[in-house]
Amino acid sequence: MPVSSAGLLLYRRTGSALEALLVHPGGPFWRHRDLGAWTIPKGEVAEGESLLDAARREFREETGFVIDWPAVPLGHVRLTSGKIIHAFAVEGDLDASRVRSNTFEIEWPRGSGDRRTYPEVDRASWFDVPEARRRILPAQVPLIEHLLALVRT
Repeated sequence: MPVSSAGLLLYRRTGSALEALLVHPGGPFWRHRDLGAWTIPKGEVAEGESLLDAARREFREETGFVIDWPAVPLGHVRLTSGKIIHAFAVEGDLDASRVRSNTFEIEWPRGSGDRRTYPEVDRASWFDVPEARRRILPAQVPLIEHLLALVRT
């Protein structure tokens, strides 16, 4: 059975533009990557946990913000690894400069025996739709398209 993740795609309207909040993964693997490296705040669904509860928990862990506003299912995308990401759209606003993530520990550099701690998310930013399409991981671009279809109806 494929691994499932769930996440929130927070969006806001600024004048006539629509903006999406994306986060940049922390750690040494992502340090020098930008275009096509950003993501929605998301993570694995725990056994017995609802998709929406997992999405809200992961958002809190990766941003430090509690989002309990109404959420609308956006559907899911399947990564080449087989992992499925379920997403929910939430309209709202927050100060992206105040995002504070939980951390993880890995051996770095590989094979060194040294353990280092990194934030799961090293920054967040609001992007208009064209820029969000450029910044988000390619497999997640359909989530931006689903959001557009949702707000147009």
